[in-house]
Amino acid sequence: MNLRVLTYNIHKGFSFNNRQFILHEIREGLRSTDVDLVFIQEIHGEQLRHQGKIGQWPLETQFEFLADSVWPHYAYGKNAIYNHGHHGNAILSKYPIKQSRNIILSRLKRASRGLLHGIIELPGYKKDLHVICVHLELFRFEQRRQLEVIRQHILEFIGDNEPLVLAGDFNDWRGRSARFLGRALGLVEAHHQRYGAHAFTYPAFWPVLKVDRIYFRGIELSDAGCLTGNPWDTLSDHSPLYAEFRI
Repeated sequence: MNLRVLTYNIHKGFSFNNRQFILHEIREGLRSTDVDLVFIQEIHGEQLRHQGKIGQWPLETQFEFLADSVWPHYAYGKNAIYNHGHHGNAILSKYPIKQSRNIILSRLKRASRGLLHGIIELPGYKKDLHVICVHLELFRFEQRRQLEVIRQHILEFIGDNEPLVLAGDFNDWRGRSARFLGRALGLVEAHHQRYGAHAFTYPAFWPVLKVDRIYFRGIELSDAGCLTGNPWDTLSDHSPLYAEFRI
C-alpha cells in the first residue's frame, strides 16, 4: 500500500502576521492534499480568550475541526498550558491510532515543545506503524537535550525493525538534527533523500530557512516535496512538507 503523510506548523490557525484567523482555509488546504496522516504543530486544544472574540472560532477543538470526517482518528499532546487554554501537537489519521503518548520536551512552562508518539494500525499490514510528531526549541543547547530525549524514547519504545515516521518543526536550519538522528537511529530525511537537500519552509511567503523535516526508517520512500504558492504562502508562517511511502 501507499502511505501519504504531511507535516505542518499551523501557527495556531492564524496568518503569518496574526491579523487573520484562517483555520477554515487551512482545513480546506489540508483536505485538498488527500494525505493519510497529518502531523501538526502549534495547534490549540483550548483558547478561551479567542473563542469569545473570534466569530469563526470552531465550537470543537482545533484538531477535531481539522480532522472532521476526513481523518476520523486523532491524538493531541498538550504542551503549553496557560490560564486561558493550551496548545501543542496533534496527529490526524485515516487509520486507527491504537495508542498515543505525549512527552513535554520543554523545561519552560509556557513553551510549546513536545513529542507526541502514536501507534497506527494499517489495513493488511502485520506491523504497527510508529509515528512521532515533534516541535523543538529554537536554541541549540535546548535542541541537543531534546534530541537526546527523542533518541532515548525511540530506543526504549520502538524496535529496530519497526517502521517509523518522525516529523515536525525541528527549528534546525543548519541540518544538525539530520546528522544526529542519522548516526544515532538510522533515520533518513525524506526531502533530502529525494532531492539531495532539506526543504526551505520558513517563512511561507518567502522561504529562506530549512526548519521542518520528515524522517523515516523501515519503509520505502516513493516521493516527497514542499507545498508552496497559492494558498500555502498566505496561510501559516510555515510551508507544509509531504512524503509518500510504500508499505
